Amino acid sequence: MSVYTKVGREELTAWLKPLGLGELIDYAGIAAGMQNSNYFVTTASGRFVLTLFERIDTAALDFYLALQDGLARSGIPSPRPLADGEGLRWRQLAGKPAALLTCLPGAALESPGAEHCRAVGDLLARLHLAAATVPNPLANPCGAAWRQAVGETLLPLLAPDERELLADELAFQATQDYSALPRGIIHADLFRDNVLWDADGRLSGVLDFYFAGEDALLFDLAVVANDWCADDAALAALIAGYAAQRPLSAAERAAWPAMRRAAALRFWLLRLEVRHQPRQGEVVTIKNPDDFRHRLERFRLAPEALPR
Repeated sequence: MSVYTKVGREELTAWLKPLGLGELIDYAGIAAGMQNSNYFVTTASGRFVLTLFERIDTAALDFYLALQDGLARSGIPSPRPLADGEGLRWRQLAGKPAALLTCLPGAALESPGAEHCRAVGDLLARLHLAAATVPNPLANPCGAAWRQAVGETLLPLLAPDERELLADELAFQATQDYSALPRGIIHADLFRDNVLWDADGRLSGVLDFYFAGEDALLFDLAVVANDWCADDAALAALIAGYAAQRPLSAAERAAWPAMRRAAALRFWLLRLEVRHQPRQGEVVTIKNPDDFRHRLERFRLAPEALPR
């Protein structure tokens, strides 16, 4: 949630007026994440999150906001976009499409335990089931075709050892057929910093749906496992929490080692892209791509079966 686009107080005040939230009290940029510009906005009606979408086309934005609205109405603790009197969930602000969403309580955990992983697994499965009712889903914007295209673009920019690893992994993934696996709308970015917990340790919010789209549900589970699970106990708890809501098929279990590699590749590529093809911003978060390179190397050297 970096800040690429500055917003002036007067233009924000005018933009907020159709929402009927009263006086603008304060607003401040959020220096976290990588893709959009985000601000905490406090009005007479409370605290909200303002997002300006830097590179999302409006058809995709309609889907992302409808998804969050639908999930919130289904009991998933998702931010709910506010609509104006004409039912519009987003409008132009500072030259960018922008939306105001509810601000969920709680804070992210840096070092989750097995019990947190079980709760996240349960949430992810319930999210997958609830999202099945959202119409007209988009494809995963960072799916297999994106990984192949971005990987090929980055190859000439990399050091020889990275280039060799990336080329080999792209070739491997090109041989994998995930099309028969159960599919649906996935979050695709459910990292620790996108999940909130209240003071009693209960899961209170899930954030940042702007990579969501239709793909193999197992890919979403692999994304979560790669970020959340530091050991076997955490991974077993995550899978148990998920499978209690949506049991995994034999085909998903067989595909798990390759899917963990695909998920690690996706985030290695995303961070390599930011490193080698950065965008300008006022406050920009750049995350180390080597973290996911090392995960990918580990999964290649020592494939692990899905816990039962």
